[in-house]
Amino acid sequence: MKSFNPETAARFSGPAPSPVHTESQANGALMDGIYRHQRHIYDATRKFYLLGRDHLISRLDPPQGGSVLEIGCGTGRNMLAAGRRYPYARFCGIDISEAMLKTAATNIARAGEIGRIRIAAADAANFDANALFGVPAFDRVVFSYTLSMIPPWREALRLGLSHLKPGGRAHIVDFGQQERLPAAFRGLLFAWLKGFHVTPRADLREALEEAAGEGGADVTFAPLYRGYAWYGEVGRSGSG
Repeated sequence: MKSFNPETAARFSGPAPSPVHTESQANGALMDGIYRHQRHIYDATRKFYLLGRDHLISRLDPPQGGSVLEIGCGTGRNMLAAGRRYPYARFCGIDISEAMLKTAATNIARAGEIGRIRIAAADAANFDANALFGVPAFDRVVFSYTLSMIPPWREALRLGLSHLKPGGRAHIVDFGQQERLPAAFRGLLFAWLKGFHVTPRADLREALEEAAGEGGADVTFAPLYRGYAWYGEVGRSGSG
């Protein structure tokens, strides 16, 4: 697949698509169906409940000339915000929704960041950043409210971590289990999220620790906003 073109996004094709490609197509069509119209108001509305994204950005701190990959970049909001904070870093983002990438392309162009911020259409559980961007590994990898939306989320997590350079870190923020909030609030929130095909991962911490153990990495993990959100970092051993 090639880097995303706002006029014609990359599509899976072929006379006999594999099961992986077929699943990717189905997931992409689902996300496009959800966000085809919502993408126009996404950033204005999500700021009220996708809490912890700016905390993640403040912790990112890529090295001078470093590279950052966001998996599930959506409208490009996080990359643009991080780009302003870290003007010396380069950013790449993938998303399975071509509708969202159209908005991201517009936002990136409006900000004058074409070239420093690059995007491509790809499945979080089945991509090769080197093929997409010519970058085999990154100093930072970001999952911001995406693992709760990816059906094979553990596979996506492991694949994302595999794109870390030695000494690199992955940063993850997503819905928590609302453990210090009223039970009624949790029930209403989870029911509402289900309508958007969002499933907060109760075993997120265990999955991070398991994936970190496989790759010789370390994990830090903390609840935010009384458990509304969970934030984690996975640091890969070695010098960057």
